[in-house]
Amino acid sequence: MSTMFQSIRRSAIGLGIFAVITGGTIAVTQALTSDRISEQAARAEAKALYEIIPESAHNNDLLKDTLELPASDRLATDGPVTVWVARQDGRPVGIIMPAIAPDGYSGDIKLLVGIAPEGTVLGVRVIAHKETPGLGDRVEIRKSDWVKTFEGRSLGNPRPKRWNVKKNGGVFDQFTGATITPRAVIKAVQKSLIYFRKNQRIIQARMNKTPSRQGPDVTPADLTDDPLNVEQS
Repeated sequence: MSTMFQSIRRSAIGLGIFAVITGGTIAVTQALTSDRISEQAARAEAKALYEIIPESAHNNDLLKDTLELPASDRLATDGPVTVWVARQDGRPVGIIMPAIAPDGYSGDIKLLVGIAPEGTVLGVRVIAHKETPGLGDRVEIRKSDWVKTFEGRSLGNPRPKRWNVKKNGGVFDQFTGATITPRAVIKAVQKSLIYFRKNQRIIQARMNKTPSRQGPDVTPADLTDDPLNVEQS
């Protein structure tokens, strides 16, 4: 009987040691993998920033020149929004803001949207998504140049109802076999422009790092994204 108990005890101790080693190995692997994923995501984001506003168009440190704006349902982001400011000899030439299209075919589609001070699109890049390979993934610049069709667009170009895929009366191409994905990206870009226009005066004041010359001093409350009466398609 004593021998059986000793055998059970040894087995239990062995299993416990194995569980501890296995758990530790998994934890270390996850930590290392998480760090690599975060680093790769940061590199992809930085690469996209310089694709939207190339170094030839600004001479400040784009990665470090940032400002913080309040969260907005239009951008579908959680918490304050960090935007990047591009400057040429100190003069703001554009900002790049993050946005999320929450209605992609397979979930959230994360974007970066570059906007010039006058409200035109400088460029758009998709930095993360789970869309179907060979169909919805054509929103990636490495798969097609579809996102370049946003360049030069604004809230008035095209008219609000035309911010849609051609299948739904819009001006933007859809993908063969995939309409939901491009439509989601189009709406996210449009909402980014709406957010920018709604807060344009204050955003520009913050970019210039000088107090607004109109109205009271700029405060976070001034940047609240009240509903804007923009006709949707």
